[in-house]
Amino acid sequence: MSEVTPVTVKVGLGDRTYDILIGPGLLSRAGSEISLRLPGTRAAVVTDDNVAAAHLETLKAGLAKGGIKPAVITMPPGEKTKSFAHLEEVVDGVLAARLERGDVVIALGGGVIGDLTGFAAGIVRRGMNFVQIPTSLLAQVDSSVGGKTGINSPRGKNLVGVFLQPKLVLADTEVLDTLPIREFRAGYAELAKYGLIDRPDFFAWLEQNWSKVFAGGPERVEAIAEACRAKADVVARDEFETGDRALLNLGHTFGHALEAATQYDGARLVHGEGVAIGMALAHRFSSRLNLASPDDAARVEAHLRTVGLPWRMADIPGELPDAEMLLSFITQDKKVSRGALTFILTRGIGQSFIAKDVPASEVLSFLKENHPGQQGRRGQQGSCPG
Repeated sequence: MSEVTPVTVKVGLGDRTYDILIGPGLLSRAGSEISLRLPGTRAAVVTDDNVAAAHLETLKAGLAKGGIKPAVITMPPGEKTKSFAHLEEVVDGVLAARLERGDVVIALGGGVIGDLTGFAAGIVRRGMNFVQIPTSLLAQVDSSVGGKTGINSPRGKNLVGVFLQPKLVLADTEVLDTLPIREFRAGYAELAKYGLIDRPDFFAWLEQNWSKVFAGGPERVEAIAEACRAKADVVARDEFETGDRALLNLGHTFGHALEAATQYDGARLVHGEGVAIGMALAHRFSSRLNLASPDDAARVEAHLRTVGLPWRMADIPGELPDAEMLLSFITQDKKVSRGALTFILTRGIGQSFIAKDVPASEVLSFLKENHPGQQGRRGQQGSCPG
């Protein structure tokens, strides 16, 4: 197969500017791309058991072409790996490999591995070089870009971490062919998010082309590149989330609460599914507050349903804690400032904005309306099947 020239998206951060390369076959080019930017480096690769089985040998062969023979640190798969215990394992593995501060820690995996590995790279020797090789759609379009790293606490998601920008992101679109369809759909929720934030034309394009994105080929590369451009623009303006980078949290405040409510049980709910339900809830909540048309909420729900994503709390298997407990998870979320509730709400498709001081009483009554175990169950009997 002839080598395909990847699409390059730059994240502009002055002397810390870095490239996101997007396209097929990038695992095989990893060594040359890393050596070009970090000559003479030694490396550790952090991955999980599932990704290692599918892609580790390809990556090792690609790194060897650049003269890199990595130490490999393998973690169990799943959200529960983002913990203090596994962070300690990664840190110890990097130190055991006798890597120096100028060497590189490479994350080969989805968002969990990227977040965990980036946090380790940010604290070992007070900060090492970091390269992201995301293997899930969600990681390629969201978590691998922008420098957020972290682990979960029993008190909430991503409450412990640091900002550490990678030196390079390699988004190999071929590896997505090995993803389970559920994981691909979960990542697609983050793709749709960029259209819903401020790119209504992109959302409309996805409504027309989503099946081609799922199938692979140029539409997949185009969609991932557009999402990365959208995120790169926001990160360049607001690296540390003091302003409009918070827009990237559309759907996440509700979604993180639902993840905490299911105790991060991936059998019940994975992150992208939580975001999908959260985006639908954010649009419905905006409609309830008379900020947006109910037609927009219906359009979002219809698209999520069409691609096979959950879009309401009733789509989560098993029982959920009551609305009061869900509200407590929301108030624990890091997007709360001095007790005031901050939500990303919308005035329509592609018209999201940061709403501060949202009354907790409004959120609670909305959660009760939409909770399948409270009065919300009656209101959802006539809804379309998810």
